Amino acid sequence: MTDNAQSIRVLVAEDDDLLLQLLEHKLIQQGYAVTCVEDGEHALDAARADKPDLIVLDGMMPGMDGFDVLRNLKEGDDTRDIPVVMLTARVMERDIVNGLTLGAEEYLVKPFMPEELVVRIKRLIDSKVRK
Repeated sequence: MTDNAQSIRVLVAEDDDLLLQLLEHKLIQQGYAVTCVEDGEHALDAARADKPDLIVLDGMMPGMDGFDVLRNLKEGDDTRDIPVVMLTARVMERDIVNGLTLGAEEYLVKPFMPEELVVRIKRLIDSKVRK
């Protein structure tokens, strides 16, 4: 856990309720303040309103999918610098390349290892703090 983890805010956008609960639990264990949403429109609204320190974004959600959310985030003056970890079952090379090209800092494929996600999040947050 980082010394200032309590002040780190993570937005998790995931439409699978069990996975959302797992992610929330893992991140709270690390001391992060976690906001959870279940669709892309709420993810975009929450990111714009709350300016989280990092976003974990599912690629396939009802309504606006994660790739559209990512595109909108990276086009926004107030949200473009928020690191995004795509966490999705979309495993095709074109999907991975698309996510990274749109600006995701990380792209993890489901099924994933929760501890790996935690380490990647910590690395991104530490990198952001050093800037």
